[in-house]
Amino acid sequence: MPADVLEFPPESRYPLLPGVHSRHVETTRLRQHIFESGPSDGPPVLLIHGNASSARFFEELQAALPAWHCVAPDLRGYGATEPLVVDATRSLRDFSDDLDALVNALGWTRFHLLGWSLGGSIAMQYTVDHPERILTLTLQAPGSPYGYGGSHGPDGQPNYPDDCAGSGAGLINPEVVARFLAKDDSADSPFAPRAVMRHIYVHTGFSFAPNREDILTEAMLTMRIGDQYYPGDKATSSHWPFVAPGVYGANNALSPKYRSVTAKNPEDLATIRPQPPILWVRGADDQVVADAAMLDIGTLGKLEIVPGWPGEAIFPPQPMLIQTRAVLGRYRANGGHYVELVYPACGHSPHIEHAERFRNDFTTFMEGAQVANAATQESNDVASTQPESGIQRQRRRGPLDFLFRRG
Repeated sequence: MPADVLEFPPESRYPLLPGVHSRHVETTRLRQHIFESGPSDGPPVLLIHGNASSARFFEELQAALPAWHCVAPDLRGYGATEPLVVDATRSLRDFSDDLDALVNALGWTRFHLLGWSLGGSIAMQYTVDHPERILTLTLQAPGSPYGYGGSHGPDGQPNYPDDCAGSGAGLINPEVVARFLAKDDSADSPFAPRAVMRHIYVHTGFSFAPNREDILTEAMLTMRIGDQYYPGDKATSSHWPFVAPGVYGANNALSPKYRSVTAKNPEDLATIRPQPPILWVRGADDQVVADAAMLDIGTLGKLEIVPGWPGEAIFPPQPMLIQTRAVLGRYRANGGHYVELVYPACGHSPHIEHAERFRNDFTTFMEGAQVANAATQESNDVASTQPESGIQRQRRRGPLDFLFRRG
């Protein structure tokens, strides 16, 4: 095995599953650590992880996709990637630019893209920035295209346009931060990373495979902690809940405060060209991303868990699913295709909680898109000489049809 290919990821006591290895890739922006699997000439798939995690959360999925060339990078500030600071005033563009530098270093031109949670928001930003590179886009429990926290309505209007109070790093419980700083791998506190994973990342009653919970807890604890990393810095506000976003870190990058009127944002997904097919997968019991998410300060205020809530007219729970569905609805109205799959008895991590079903849906979606693209190209090639036959029409739409019917 080459010296730069690792069976044990950096800072890990646990070997990787057969078929998965890790290595570092030097890009024009940073030194990025990746988990890699499958043949180098297989169809390329990029997997983007969520907040308070690492790319190792995709390890089991990668091991189960031996025919695909899967790459799952640790984002900056997570795992073993060079811990450069996220400039939140650029919204999610630091992450998007990092991904583009990575795929360039890998020599990829077009690829399938999956984003989970924060990674789903980043995947939307990347697709808006580079739609010509995306074969398919899979959004797994993604954040709203309008950011996390502090907005209302299907079009994501900020509750407080001046400072977007009620979003950003200041909403992360200080005890959670303290447990990360202490590298607490126990479940002695509900704020410990292991307990958060058990009760927030997955639905009640889900059990991890032997050692898997230990592996993923260890991966969570590689995240960089501090005002420039996780959770990021914060500002004071005169508006309830009296904290507003700072300028560093992913949590602040997710704030609606830094949506630019001069640059494209995730909600601009509705108008991109070309239009890759989109698969949206989510759990019915997700507490992180929902229309009344238990991590949303609007929900916590309404439930009187956080005092001083100014009421539904000023700060309602963010309708995250409604906002995502509105953007994807406009995408469909503009000629694009998407399907929404909802898994019962599932929380925030469908690829872990329902691994076999997710793998089947995901691969069928990608395979169908590849065949449909090939059939469309074939149809284009013969269009100048003869009309498209019924068989050609079926080949063009059939592999995706089962998914779109379910939408």
